[in-house]
Parts: sequence; structure tokens; C-alpha cells
Amino acid sequence: MTNHIDRHGAEHPLPAAEAEAQVRADDRGHVFHSWSAQGMIDPLPVAAGEGSTFWDYAGNAYLDFSSQLVNLNLGHQHPDLVSAIQQQAGRLATIQPSVANDVRGELARLIAEVAPDGMEKVFFTNGGAEANEYAVRMARQSTGRRKVLSMYRSYHGSTATAISLTGDPRRWANDTVDTGAVRFFGPYLYRSPFHAETPEQESERALAHLEQTIQLEGPQTIAAIIIETVVGTNGVLIPPPGYLQGVRELCDRYGIVYIADEVMVGFGRLGEWFGIDAVGAKSDLITFAKGVNSGYVPLGGVIISDRIARAFDTVPFAGGLTYSGHPLACAAGVATFEVFRRDGILERVRDLGSRVVEPTLRSWVDKHPSVGEVRGRGLFWAIELVRDKETREPLVPFNASGADAAPMAAFAAAAKRAGVWPFTHFNRVHVAPPLVISEEELVRGLAAIDQALDVADEAASS
Repeated sequence: MTNHIDRHGAEHPLPAAEAEAQVRADDRGHVFHSWSAQGMIDPLPVAAGEGSTFWDYAGNAYLDFSSQLVNLNLGHQHPDLVSAIQQQAGRLATIQPSVANDVRGELARLIAEVAPDGMEKVFFTNGGAEANEYAVRMARQSTGRRKVLSMYRSYHGSTATAISLTGDPRRWANDTVDTGAVRFFGPYLYRSPFHAETPEQESERALAHLEQTIQLEGPQTIAAIIIETVVGTNGVLIPPPGYLQGVRELCDRYGIVYIADEVMVGFGRLGEWFGIDAVGAKSDLITFAKGVNSGYVPLGGVIISDRIARAFDTVPFAGGLTYSGHPLACAAGVATFEVFRRDGILERVRDLGSRVVEPTLRSWVDKHPSVGEVRGRGLFWAIELVRDKETREPLVPFNASGADAAPMAAFAAAAKRAGVWPFTHFNRVHVAPPLVISEEELVRGLAAIDQALDVADEAASS
């Protein structure tokens, strides 16, 4: 029996190593995995998790530098969240959404209290994809229009409308579902599609492109524009100054609903409750999931502006879910607010991001030949890896797989050997640890990434 030591120094037994064989057999024999060629994967059996760390059956520890799928904001097995779920299960495990429920109402109120002014209502879903589906449905029903604009560099979920709005290659096999989806180029100064040289130019030219797209598509046909406040998986792209404010102005000018997709950056990832708070923007709808309760029980939702909510005062909203506002999920969400406030989570994210992460990552631009750019905020950063800093050729091609993706696979393997579970996508490494990570763990994890970048440097020079 192997033990692991938690953050308080206590030892806990892991399942017997022999159990790993059964876990692997059951997984490979019966689990159909998402986004995968089933015969070409070998998922790691995970035995336990605590705080910012999880363990395999052999007792190997991994610092979780991806917060799983950038959802585990309060880390593995947070005692307050676990206790809230246990207590709620003992009192009322589930109830249909058409009745009033105390924890559902309390969580909705807590969310409204930290949301921007004029956003008092919350519609709960089971996750982020559904949140985006229902935000689009609200926009279409309230405007009577059909089209929705989204960025090429985006991910909004894998359900029907959400995947149609997604820009990255996961859309390609699925993009005939919703014919109202229209894509445009968002700002990305490092690889500017507008040949901009400054953030101001990028913002101005990206807004001009967006307005031209609106005009060519017909403003009267467009229900909504959906934008990840900070583009997540597709690059951790911080919007340049004035861009999202410009989107707000365009939406007002043409009567379009602005949907802020905060599934990944909401609830503290940038050091604010919501990403739009960090960048000074204002939307009509905010979608959320992941960090609202760290995914302990699936939960997402839409925060609705008063103007759009009023459209359904006397007209029924055509939508609903059996598990909307599930009590177990909402109990974990209420506990999340308590932990955030008691432990100063937002403040520590801002501190660790600016004092530890940012200067460390920026030093790598000069140190590592493969590091072309670093960008981010709070505890959400991207390291863009290149073969040549002058040409900015990516370390691996766009949407690379197999042998083409080998340099990134080698980097990831090196990080795991050093005890860090990394987040990689195409030619980028993302840094997105749990918001409760200790400073010692954060420094140790960054050192491991730094060391693993030597492998990327070798690939860049080959």
C-alpha cells in the first residue's frame, strides 16, 4: 500500500497498486473517450487528489498545472466543498427546477451580487456548453433574429449550437448543425491578421473588421456576438485596450446582444469575479461554469441583464433542463463563495500572478530560444513556442498530430517526469493551476516547466 502526504503533512493510503490493472482494463474495455481515437490512447489511472496535487496508483505526484480542464479553481477535495455536498445530500439530494429551492436561490443571489449592475437573474445549466446554448437561445428569442457571430479562435462547447459557434478545429466535423453561425477574426497582436504593430492598431482594425462583417451579414439578421472575454484554450488572448468596449458600442449601434463567455475565466481565474471586470467591459449575458463550484458537481449558467430578462416577463422562455440548479451543485457553489471571501482568493490570485508568475514567464523569453511570447493575467497564462523568433514559425504546425506534434509531446512528457501535469494546445503551454496553489508549489511547478522548455529549445534548433 502506497501513501500520499497531504498539504497538512498527514499521510493517506492510496489504493493498492494492483488495482490499477483493473482500472485500466475497465477503462480500455468500456469507456468511450471524448476527442480521441479510441485505440490510440492510454489514459493515466488517477488514484487520489488533494489541493493542487493528484497521484497515480504508483504514488507518483503531479502538480495540476491545468486545474484539470481549467475548472478546479479550489483544487482537489476541498474540505468545504466536500462537506457542503455531503450535508446537502443528507437533507435534500435533488429537486426539480420548477420549485423554489434554498441553495439554488441563494447561489443565484450571490452570483447576482458580484455580477455587473443591472444583471439580477440567473438561469442554471449543467455546464458551459449548455450555458452558451441557452444564452444564444435567449438572444434569438428576445431579438427575433437568427445569426450569431463568433471568433475563429474560440471554443464554446461541443453541443449543437456551441460547437457550430466554436472556431477551432474541433468544429470541423460538426459545423453543419447550426446554420446561423458566422465567424470573424478577433484580435491577436502576436499573429495579427490585420498587420497591426501596436495594441491600439490591433484593437482599431479588429473592430473595423467586425463592423464590416456585421454590415455584410446584415445587422437586422444578427441576434448576438459571443466572445470569450479572454480566449482560453485557443491562446489565452487578452483583448487589447478598447476592443471589448468597442464591441459593446457596435452591439448597441446595431441592436445586437453581447454574450460574454466566461466559462473558463469566470470566478477568479484572472483575479476578479468575472473577466469583464478585469478588462472593464459590459455585456448583456454572461455564461459561466467550471469555477463556480470547481466542477465538483456539474453546474453552469447564464447571468441575464435586466433588459433581456424583461423580454420574458409575459412571454415564456422556451427552454429548460431536468437538472437545472441541482441542489448538490448549488451547495458546492455557495460554499465556493464562502471560501473565496474567507481566504481572499481574488487577492491572492492577483498577487501570485503579478509577483510570481508574470516575472518568471517573462524572463523565459530571453532565456529560451523556443519561447516567442508569454501573455496572461492572474493565474491564466500562455507560453507561445516557436522555431524561430524572427519569423514566429510555430514549434508545431496548426492542429498538428502524430509525428508533427512530437516536440510538444516531448515537452509534456518532460514536465510530467518532473512532477507537473501541463496544459498544452497546438504550439502553446498554458499555466492555469488551482487558485489555492501555495507559493512554494507554484514556484516549484514553474521551475519544472522551465526545465522542460529545454526540450522545446532542442526541437526548435533541430
